[in-house]
Amino acid sequence: MSADRTGPILIVDDDVKIVRLVRMYLERERYRVIEAHDGASALAAFEANDPALVVLDLMLPEIDGLSLVRTIRDRSDTPLIILSARGTTSDRITGLGLGADDYLPKPFSPAELVLRIGRVLSRGDGRRSSDATPVLEHAGLVVDRDRHAVAVDGLAVDVTAVEFRLLVAMLESNGHVLTRDQLLDAVYGSNVGEILDRTIDVHVGRLRGKLGDPAEAPRFIATVRGAGYRLAPLPAASTVGTRPSGSSR
Repeated sequence: MSADRTGPILIVDDDVKIVRLVRMYLERERYRVIEAHDGASALAAFEANDPALVVLDLMLPEIDGLSLVRTIRDRSDTPLIILSARGTTSDRITGLGLGADDYLPKPFSPAELVLRIGRVLSRGDGRRSSDATPVLEHAGLVVDRDRHAVAVDGLAVDVTAVEFRLLVAMLESNGHVLTRDQLLDAVYGSNVGEILDRTIDVHVGRLRGKLGDPAEAPRFIATVRGAGYRLAPLPAASTVGTRPSGSSR
């Protein structure tokens, strides 16, 4: 994944030297790059350019990075990578819990950042193997891979790219328990790094809120205490899989 993707990479950092360094490495790989040096100009650049991916620092003038992540996530599922000197466990959980796709602490390797950008974009492509089920269902929850769409009882639900991958992993599990480590790998790939498994708990909590799925009486995602998560038991007449042809909703 490189220059053929629609939209540029938006780099947001108030350190001009860092932005220029990252730009140089990305342009070597034939990515198009735009830059911003504060939160307000970053938001304007985001709205004007429809970037393929955003890399942003947390400590920004005008609008701080976490507020920027929230705003972007409210409007779009554009992939986000946080690049920040704030690399504590709490910072990572907060950033990833808000919907960032990856978190790389400073100091960092520009080559590693380029690699992570490529992997995040590849995960977000919507590509799937030819034998993968295009539409997954569970008790009124429908996840359409091709349209990157989620619905509950026929009503659309807005989810982030991270939440979408989490749902796909759950639906593909066929009811088996998935550990937090397995879900981290499904959501973030091999570049999990020091991301803690509590990050999955944050994502599950946000998903439950969006899906109207209370933890104490789950319809979709059930907690298996001490182990991880699994799909909640289906009603006897329900199945998980492809929507039968000719069925109506």
